[in-house]
Amino acid sequence: RRLAPTIGVVIPSLTNPVFATVLAGVQETARQQGLAVILAASDYDAETELAAVETLLSHRVSGLILTLCDAANSKTLELLDREQRPHVFVFNQPRHPARIAVSVDNPGYARRMTQAMIALGHRRIAFLAGHFAASDRSRLRYMGYCEAMAAANCKTMPPLQVDFVGVDAARRLAEPFRSDDPPTALLCSTDILALAAIGTLRDLGLTVPDDVSVAGFDGIAIGGMLSPPLASVMQPTREMGRLAMNLLSQQMAGQAVDAPELLDCEIRLGGTLARAPVRVRALSA
Repeated sequence: RRLAPTIGVVIPSLTNPVFATVLAGVQETARQQGLAVILAASDYDAETELAAVETLLSHRVSGLILTLCDAANSKTLELLDREQRPHVFVFNQPRHPARIAVSVDNPGYARRMTQAMIALGHRRIAFLAGHFAASDRSRLRYMGYCEAMAAANCKTMPPLQVDFVGVDAARRLAEPFRSDDPPTALLCSTDILALAAIGTLRDLGLTVPDDVSVAGFDGIAIGGMLSPPLASVMQPTREMGRLAMNLLSQQMAGQAVDAPELLDCEIRLGGTLARAPVRVRALSA
């Protein structure tokens, strides 16, 4: 049976704008090439992800663009290798050099954002992330944070891991800020988590950035509309979507494809980043 003039896209979330923007880039390019797009969301769950890919393959899609929970170890990878259907990863950074992927240097940019916080005098920096099992990007960004902290002889803090779906960061966030030596800065693995954290810190009676500096990762548009604007690593998400679709088209045409592609990001400072406070406000238990 011939393959359909469609491609499948599997993303972790329909509610995080970073995935909507990459999808816009994919769809714009696919439309120009006469291809339709079928979309599925995994909700950051490996089994849901596998079922979505199985369904798309059964619909005879010509290729797939995916963001996996874990691009190093998953049943989805095994299925894709068995089926030999053209596919491109976006956001993931697969370890295997033969994997075709469009991403950014996740550890490198998290390291640079952490260094910016350290340069402002912050020594106690917490890290809020989605569960590492659900997002290899979170794990890589934490690695970058750890590298920067170690290089500056600052003590790394264990990651505060929370659920991406129905984010409730309040309980996990309150723990370190009620300690005797609370953080003065918070690096979040996504902008959505950073926005949730700012609301939680406000509820705890803390001001951003006077009491606590906060930074995210993604560069979603709404972060720049805040007052003050959210400090963030700005991923070129629409461009990533366009490039992923073009690389997939090359594969579908039987052409050789160079991989992986790491794109440049812009680091937006200021806004929710400020110098470390002289006096740290500890919350009552």
